[in-house]
Amino acid sequence: MKWLLVLLSLLAIPALAADISGKWKGTAEGPNGTIERTFTFKVDGTKLTGESESQIMGKSTLADGKIEGNKLSFVINGNFQGNEMKLNYTGVVEGDTIKLTVDFAGGGQTVEYTLKRLP
Repeated sequence: MKWLLVLLSLLAIPALAADISGKWKGTAEGPNGTIERTFTFKVDGTKLTGESESQIMGKSTLADGKIEGNKLSFVINGNFQGNEMKLNYTGVVEGDTIKLTVDFAGGGQTVEYTLKRLP
């Protein structure tokens, strides 16, 4: 009975979020060549915040960010050549690598980033 209670209490603990706090840099292949982007992530429980910077869109703040286990998601609202854009990011953490997929809301286009943790 005692072991059963211990087992049940362990199952009730939510999956721990991967600690990706810090600076990450990645590249993706876009329609016009390689895209480079830097991310600074902050993790508080399952809440993910931070900012991102690229040559194309400048500095952006992460919104609606969450991380559960090794899965993460967030949104960046940006401006590209005078057009407001919503970029929906989803990804998976694999050690010191993050694989991100970006969906350009309304555009039906996706881009794949591979991020590496910076020292």
